[in-house]
Amino acid sequence: MTVYCCVAAPSLSRPVAKILALLALLVASAASATTHEFMLANGLKLIVKEDHRSPVVISQIWYKAGSIDELNGTTGVAHVLEHMMFKGTRKVPGGEFSRRIAAAGGRENAFTSRDYTAYFQQLQKSRLPLAMELESDRMRNLVLTEAEFAKEIKVVMEERRLRTDDQPRALVHEKMTATSFQSHPYRHPVIGWMNDLENMNFRDAKEWYDRWYAPNNAVLVVVGDVDPKEVFVLAQKYYGSIQSRPLLPLNERKPQTEPLQIGIKRLTVKAPARLPYLAMGYHAPVVRNPATDWEPFALEMLAGVLDGNESARLNKELVREQRIANSAGAGYDSTARGPGMFYLDGTPSEGKTVADLEVALRAEVEKLVREGVTEEELARVKAQVVAGHVFQLDSMFYQAMQIGQLESIGMSHRDVETMLKKLQAVTAEQVREVAKKYLKDDSLTVAVLDPQPLEQKAPFAAPSGLRH
Repeated sequence: MTVYCCVAAPSLSRPVAKILALLALLVASAASATTHEFMLANGLKLIVKEDHRSPVVISQIWYKAGSIDELNGTTGVAHVLEHMMFKGTRKVPGGEFSRRIAAAGGRENAFTSRDYTAYFQQLQKSRLPLAMELESDRMRNLVLTEAEFAKEIKVVMEERRLRTDDQPRALVHEKMTATSFQSHPYRHPVIGWMNDLENMNFRDAKEWYDRWYAPNNAVLVVVGDVDPKEVFVLAQKYYGSIQSRPLLPLNERKPQTEPLQIGIKRLTVKAPARLPYLAMGYHAPVVRNPATDWEPFALEMLAGVLDGNESARLNKELVREQRIANSAGAGYDSTARGPGMFYLDGTPSEGKTVADLEVALRAEVEKLVREGVTEEELARVKAQVVAGHVFQLDSMFYQAMQIGQLESIGMSHRDVETMLKKLQAVTAEQVREVAKKYLKDDSLTVAVLDPQPLEQKAPFAAPSGLRH
């Protein structure tokens, strides 16, 4: 497979040349794995990646349905249905799924996001048939009852209280996201608004299940010490007889375009907390065509320059040298079905205010736009960012995660190599250009946590139904 290597120009220092050489090796390493793709007659896509380092297999089923697909009044239903998927089928009673996986020495769980819902098992390779038998059974044979739903919705509401309502920073980000997005479904939290949860019924969950849980809306990812042809035979055996459903593929669903923001938005969140907190979110693009896009990759590098390590700009300048902040960071995710956001955040140090911190964060952005980044700084960030992508692949689980995520948002697992090369090709001028273009007030939402007195509450254990 062709690898595009960076050649150090005469003006680059020896350390930079070494870093770029390392970067080329990392990209070559990521491109070397063997992946096989199959399509069943009912529309189920199967992707198998061989990794023979240990006799383990990861099996994940990804449904292309997340909170982005929910309607007003039923926010949180994707996550609620994820909980209900463990309540049993006619063949496998409630709780039996997890018991059988555990008895086989495996582990299993599930997760819901804005873009997809996924279920996984990790087992000794000989137990892959068990995982497929159980997972394919609940794809269409789930038994949903009012009684089980009534119990589980209370668990989900308590989960919301524990993870959002009682967590001030999580609350700030929820409120900021709801303000940043005017119309796009990303404005709704994955766990749902409490009022929607309180008024949800088991018919909402059943309608969601009947609509989205189908082989032609799913990707089965298997990574491990397996033979791809044998995995395909197993998939045919357990999933092949499940009927497809009338569903539009991702690229034919109605577009949900967020209106252009035309001015800065500000909000204050009052919640019990020890320290104030500042979050700043800028609208930014995500990858749509890996072969031609470049801005999302430059934005990834921008996040690395600002907050890639202990010596990155925000930590170095604002925390260690100026001592304006106890913490300061940046974040950005280049892949999503919907629109993207670039984040800056931090906690002011003692004697400083969130206003001081906002001024300091803005100054760092302005300095970067004005002066740019050095070639050596960018080379180090490139090596770190690309290495982070590649080193994740040392885990079979994260290999499967990477494949499933890309496939579930309308991209391809084959895009990985292209994306790594595009990260490698980002220039210092491109980093400066995206900072200037996207980190501007017209696309900015600023959220401030105004800490209120802490109430003394007795500690309590999370309810038993919280799985993840």
